[in-house]
Amino acid sequence: MPKFSERLTDLGYGLGWKLVCRAPESWARAAFMLAADIAWRRQGPGVQVLEGNLLRVTGPGVDGKQLRALSREGMRSYARYWLEAFRLPVISRERILADMRCTGEEQAAFAYLAAGRGVIFALPHMGNWEHAGAWIVARGADSFTTVAERLKPESVYDRFVAFRESLGMEVLPATGGVSRFGVLAQRLRAGRLVCLLADRDVTGAGTEVEFFGEKARMMGGPAALAVQTGAALMPVTLWYEGTCWGAHIYEEIPVPGEGTRQEQIAAMTQQLATIFEGAITAHPQDWHMLQRVFVSDLDPDRLAASAAKADAATDAPAGGPAGGRGSGE
Repeated sequence: MPKFSERLTDLGYGLGWKLVCRAPESWARAAFMLAADIAWRRQGPGVQVLEGNLLRVTGPGVDGKQLRALSREGMRSYARYWLEAFRLPVISRERILADMRCTGEEQAAFAYLAAGRGVIFALPHMGNWEHAGAWIVARGADSFTTVAERLKPESVYDRFVAFRESLGMEVLPATGGVSRFGVLAQRLRAGRLVCLLADRDVTGAGTEVEFFGEKARMMGGPAALAVQTGAALMPVTLWYEGTCWGAHIYEEIPVPGEGTRQEQIAAMTQQLATIFEGAITAHPQDWHMLQRVFVSDLDPDRLAASAAKADAATDAPAGGPAGGRGSGE
């Protein structure tokens, strides 16, 4: 039996979804920006973590006023993500296609898929990945597979899964059920597309990388899948361009010709981190990272416990697949 608070959360999300879709967009946008400003002024734990992460991006030369202004932009960008996620069911396919400004290796990625080669899009938590998923389907992909963290209450998680599936995604849970790594590998060997958020370790078994001059933990799953299946690992970064959406698809990160499997995965994940670093530097306000990613910010005891738990798991080798955000993450 769900707790009363969980039932209230589910009710709130359900009503919010309906109201945001039915309200005029200008009204909904104003409400979400107001909520973002209130959260920013309260300086809660999430905002404090965001500012700590942004300080790594800007460097120590930025003063407090500048950092606060940037974090306010970040919270407003994050609120826009949620607004658009809720309103996506009523955003037309024509607008999804017309307002996406995609550069880079779009043609190459879809050519790989047309030729029957699997593709892994590895993304940071930037811009609006829900819209990007809808764009991929509208652009011509039959479907794609992703992974989402289980939410509490379960009913909210079910709402997000149903929503994403309605857009044409196949959603695998990050915990429980069958092996995510195995299913993703099957999809890639069948020449399908897999999209994974990869800039934050959610397993405790992530790969350590150099990120903005510090050690950070990121998901090794995208690289492990590329090594395992021969699929093309292609980083994708997202941001906002006024009322439109920006995206860049990077060239494939090839599997190194030398080294052990773990060394190959580590090298490829470091290349991902370097690409993410450049994109975040260009669009810091659109990096929605309200969670700890830098090793110096992580609790050592929890980190050790997570690593021990991950070492005992056998269903997701080399860090497993990356999980996508659902609600409140």
